[in-house]
Amino acid sequence: MAEAAFAIPGDVDAPTGGYAYDRRLLALLPRHGWTVTRLALPGGFPVPAAAALAATAAALARVPAGRPILVDGLAYGVLPTALLAGLGRRLVALVHHPLARETGLDPERAAALAASEAAALACAAWVVATGRTTAASLVADYGVAAERMTVAEPGTDPAPRAPGSGGGTPRLLALGALTPRKSYPLLVEALARLGDAPWTCHIVGSGDRDPAHAAAIGRAIAAAGLGDRVVLRGALDPAALAAEWEAADLFVTASAYEGYGMALAEALKRGLPVVASACDGLVRRVPAPAATVAPAGDAAALAAAIRALIENPTRRRAAADGAWVYGQSLPGWDDTAAAVAHALAQVAAPVA
Repeated sequence: MAEAAFAIPGDVDAPTGGYAYDRRLLALLPRHGWTVTRLALPGGFPVPAAAALAATAAALARVPAGRPILVDGLAYGVLPTALLAGLGRRLVALVHHPLARETGLDPERAAALAASEAAALACAAWVVATGRTTAASLVADYGVAAERMTVAEPGTDPAPRAPGSGGGTPRLLALGALTPRKSYPLLVEALARLGDAPWTCHIVGSGDRDPAHAAAIGRAIAAAGLGDRVVLRGALDPAALAAEWEAADLFVTASAYEGYGMALAEALKRGLPVVASACDGLVRRVPAPAATVAPAGDAAALAAAIRALIENPTRRRAAADGAWVYGQSLPGWDDTAAAVAHALAQVAAPVA
């Protein structure tokens, strides 16, 4: 078995798509010939304190020379080039999405993050992008050479088809952390336009990353008079989340940007039709009628797309059938691990 280190900042057990991806790699890379040691980095990224940077440098330097180090992009994109170049290690950057694409950043901060990530990526021996949209952005905007990059899309697990409400009031499901990039206020605005239609909506996601924004979402729901129809469920354990999937009739997202869209892929795997804002990532590749895409930032169009499905059960069933068929074609997590193992092999291969 070849050996590699995987540097992950913060709490790897946190309920986010990025950390779920990292956990799967830790579990599955051994199947593909790699013994992987988790290298725990401090929290605070992508705004690390000086002490966190010093601890990160020390942790990376302890990895034996010649052993590849996969570094999660939440940390990698803000590591100084002097730190990276001075390590003398074979670094593989794992980029879930460019840090500068996070919603809510002021222009100066976004520009600083873009410059930092571009410089850091230039120091990487190889780059793994978790979606085609992210890969295209890294080539076009960050100067990454396509020939030293691997696309390893997130996998999905086998899952039963969601039975839904069984002809009752349609249940909408939105899934993702309560952060500005997920654009929940836009979703609430769209739902407020559907007061005359039959529906309920459950929003599943942790508010811990941005408590102030999470509180603002709660206030927006109350202000729209939707407190009895929109339920903030918080982060759920696997059993409770599975129950949410089973009860749902329609998956909705107003996200401003997705490098891939792990929750959307999970919805398709379970045969849930999707209504989404044009947020890049997987949604642009899903054929109609499985997914309906509304213009980004357009609450009226998002509301109209949702209405078309909740008020027309025949159309909703056809969309669910399309989602189920397409969902079965999505990659599994073993495919993801195989792609990352291939990337590590490129770095570990002897130089002729």
